Amino acid sequence: MPVGNPLPPEGGPLKRELGERHIRLMALGACIGVGLFLGSAKAIEMAGPAIMLSYILGGLAILVIMRALGEMAVHNPVAGSFSRYAQDYLGPLAGFLTGWNYWFLWLVTCVAEITAVAVYMGVWFPDVPRWIWALAALVSMGSINLIAVKAFGEFEFWFALIKIVTIIAMVVGGIGIIAFGFGNDGVALGISNLWAHGGFMPNGMTGVLMSLQMVMFAYLGVEMIGLTAGEARNPQKTIPSAIGSVFWRILLFYVGALFVILSIYPWNEIGTQGSPFVMTFERLGIKTAAGIINFVVITAALSSCNGGIFSTGRMLYSLAQNGQAPAQFGKTSSNGVPRRALLLSIFALLLGVLLNYLVPEKVFVWVTSIATFGAIWTWLMILLAQLKFRKSLSPAEQKALKYRMWLYPVSSYLALAFLVLVVGLMAWFPDTRVALYIGPGFLVLLTVLYYALKLQPRNAAAPEMRSV
Repeated sequence: MPVGNPLPPEGGPLKRELGERHIRLMALGACIGVGLFLGSAKAIEMAGPAIMLSYILGGLAILVIMRALGEMAVHNPVAGSFSRYAQDYLGPLAGFLTGWNYWFLWLVTCVAEITAVAVYMGVWFPDVPRWIWALAALVSMGSINLIAVKAFGEFEFWFALIKIVTIIAMVVGGIGIIAFGFGNDGVALGISNLWAHGGFMPNGMTGVLMSLQMVMFAYLGVEMIGLTAGEARNPQKTIPSAIGSVFWRILLFYVGALFVILSIYPWNEIGTQGSPFVMTFERLGIKTAAGIINFVVITAALSSCNGGIFSTGRMLYSLAQNGQAPAQFGKTSSNGVPRRALLLSIFALLLGVLLNYLVPEKVFVWVTSIATFGAIWTWLMILLAQLKFRKSLSPAEQKALKYRMWLYPVSSYLALAFLVLVVGLMAWFPDTRVALYIGPGFLVLLTVLYYALKLQPRNAAAPEMRSV
């Protein structure tokens, strides 16, 4: 199939079937992953109770990034979102790199999530080979995505709701332990654990800085809101609403959950006795806590896999539409689903599941570091594209924007500086330095392919100024 010649979709455009409740829950569910339920133990080990500061700092940066994305998505809601904006405002190569980087980032993440499903199903069914659960997870999530975007939205809504209800129950129960002594013979526990074991910042500012890379990786997925722009019923209303709620919900679910956990348990003991979620529920007298949390972790992994398949399919569709992937992937089925793009992603994930069992664990960890670097690359491209987007508008057009960045351009530059700081920290600490070998190396490979295969769009369109 030819590459480099954008073609119109075969089955019509993507369907606008995602409602406000779908996108709101997707925005939140995307950044509540398996890591939180397992206690964020590694990040806590680095920063102690001050890990809450890391999540707040990272949350503020994500809020600015999402606001920048929202400004462009409301003005011009298209499939592929930030890849398309990178092409329009930073050039075809930037769009190509951003799109394929994001596609591969989610493939790697999905393989990890499918593996997580297999591991946690093994708790209940230890005699069943893990590959069966991994395959079942992939087939079920892939089928949901292939039916219709509304089916994807419904499943993602309920998956996210399970996670949210669990966290709220843990936070409310934890406050009962802290303030009223539930599960502690009526003796209020208080919050002295936040400073009683070496202080609030036991490892100093170094510990907080070391944890930033992990914290930012935890937020990977929140930019998925942008990919829904081409299928949202009313993008002018739903996207700003979803973005506006992200930061406050991150505060409640991440910072709130960590506040409760770190108040109840000494920070230096977390992770040594299993999930703090399980420990908290058991303390409240819920004997089946381990089974409940195991179920929630499985749904969290399935949710991430579901969203990842959605993301890879839409990004590949957008790349094909822009002439930067084989044209056949830019076609949709009669119900508006980019099935060929989705099937390629699902097939690639089958290979990924196989490789996960064949390659040494360390190699697989190195590959996942591409996801860390890839997330930061995506966010950098969003901010840079938004700065160029604003400069491309006349004063009258800027004034007419229906959704705009706060404190432009200062906020954009501060968020850029924060992301550069995170990359610098990844280079400074040996454990994360490998990401800066693999990530840029992957981008160099993509650049070589871009020029070798002549993947520049033949008729690179000028930036679209269509408002909806």
